[in-house]
Parts: sequence; C-alpha cells; structure tokens
Amino acid sequence: MTRLIKLFSILSLILPVACTNPANTYSTIDSTAIPKDSAENFKVENKGVNIAYDDSKKGDTTLVFIHGWGINRSYWGNQDTVFAKHFRVIEMDLPGFGESGKNRKSWTVEDYANDVSAVLNGLDLKNVILIGHSMSGAIALEAALNNQPRVIGLIGIDNFNTYGAKDTPQSKKETEAFFEKARAHYKKTVTAYVKKALFAPSTPKSIRKRVVDDIANSDSTIALDCIEQSMSYQGDEKLKNLKMPLYLINSSANPTDTVAFRKNGIAYRFFNVGKTGHYPMLEKPEKFNALLEKAIDDIKSIKK
Repeated sequence: MTRLIKLFSILSLILPVACTNPANTYSTIDSTAIPKDSAENFKVENKGVNIAYDDSKKGDTTLVFIHGWGINRSYWGNQDTVFAKHFRVIEMDLPGFGESGKNRKSWTVEDYANDVSAVLNGLDLKNVILIGHSMSGAIALEAALNNQPRVIGLIGIDNFNTYGAKDTPQSKKETEAFFEKARAHYKKTVTAYVKKALFAPSTPKSIRKRVVDDIANSDSTIALDCIEQSMSYQGDEKLKNLKMPLYLINSSANPTDTVAFRKNGIAYRFFNVGKTGHYPMLEKPEKFNALLEKAIDDIKSIKK
C-alpha cells in the first residue's frame, strides 16, 4: 500500500507559464455547474487547444478550481454554487480531460501552467486564488509563480504531503512496472491502482464508481504521458520561490509532513479534513467547504 500511495503521490504533485497571448475566441456552450443567471461556459483557446471552463462572472476575488488527474471540472459541484455567492468562480477542464481539447503532444507541468495562464489572462482575472487538487497542486504552483501579482493565494487539495521525499530503487522499479503494465493494459492496471490507493474505507460506493469510471475511460496515452512527462518537475525547489504561504486542505489518511516544511523554510497553513480518500471535496463537502472558506479568508486578510 505504501508503494502504491508513493506512486500516486506523484500524481498529487504533477499534472498551466510564460503565457503567449492566447487567441481570445470564445464559443458559448451550456453551463450546468453554476446557476444559469450568473454564469456562462466558454472555451478559451491556448495555442490551438480549447480550454473549457465555467465562469460565475461576479466577484472582486476570483477562485480558480483546477481538477486532478483523469477527472474533470464537475468534481467541484459541491463548491461552485456555494462560493459563487461571494466570489467569482472559475472551474476549468485541463486539456486532455473533460471538454477541453486534446490536440497536442506535450503534457508537462509547465504546459498545463500555460493553460491556466491562458484563462487568467484571457479573462483578465484579478485577485486570483488558485485551488489545485491532486496533480494540479504543482500546476497551480507553477502558474502562481508566473502570474504575479495577479495571483494572491495558492491552495492545494490533498497534495504536497511528502515534501522532500526521495525515490528509492524499489519505488523506481515499481513506478516503471506500473507504466509498463498500464501501457499494455490501461483500464485494468489503473483501475486496480485507483481502488487500492485513492479511497478510504469510508469513501461511498457512488464516488468510487465515479472516479474509477472517469479515470479508466480517460484517453490512456494522455493520462499516462502527463504523469511521465511531468515527473521531472522540481516542485520542492519551486515551493521555496513562492512568495506567499502554501495553504493545504489534506486528508489525514496520508499524513502531511509539516515538519519538512518548517525545516526548509516553507510558509504554510495546514487544514486537516479528516480521514477521507483522495477526494475530500466530494466525500466531506460541508467540512471541506468550511476549511476552504477559512483558507480564503486568511489569504484575503494577509493581502489587506
């Protein structure tokens, strides 16, 4: 189990910065995630790749929600309408997933940070707080570093819990074995890993099924390439360059090494959502939302 979690800790830190001017061409499509009277759903193009997102339109502080590996923006369904009452809410599909485009070959953290930047710049968003789940913790970090002073806060969801951890020969072998098996038998391999590594005993069956179905039915080439191409991202070193505290809302099922943060001078605020699987925003939405509100309030108070 530890080695399985180690593999998926990679997913929690990997998988949009210098942003080229995206072509600001938008096509309206139906929005269901946020009330119709306050939101529109567009696709913004970045280097020829469409990025689907929902936008609640109103608010002087903007929350940008970025989903994790193999899933999509609908996973923020317990947050969007709640927080849209007080903030501008953006939920985006990372290219390769959801309704966003798949027409490119490179899927590094830097590539995905460019996608986030395209949304930030395309909509000229102000006072942005990036909220990245799982692999999108690293994406949000990279985007934050490259979008100052537009970004005022960074909140990771169930990620950055193994700061400074080093690969061992055994963990490298198991990672290689995972990719070999997954390239040959994607659905079977990722389904087994997801079931063993990403759920808690308390995770409802409906959530388990949703996650397994979404990941197993992702484009297998993109899903695996975005992990493999992003494994070289130096997230630990990049965190040292972050000129703001890192906020984390993490499950206690896999303890977060806050001692390592302190030893390395990483400013952080940690919120424990309790023993959940890898999807606390689905599994404990009320507690998660309360902690997220606290993190947002703290970020805003620091900015003042």
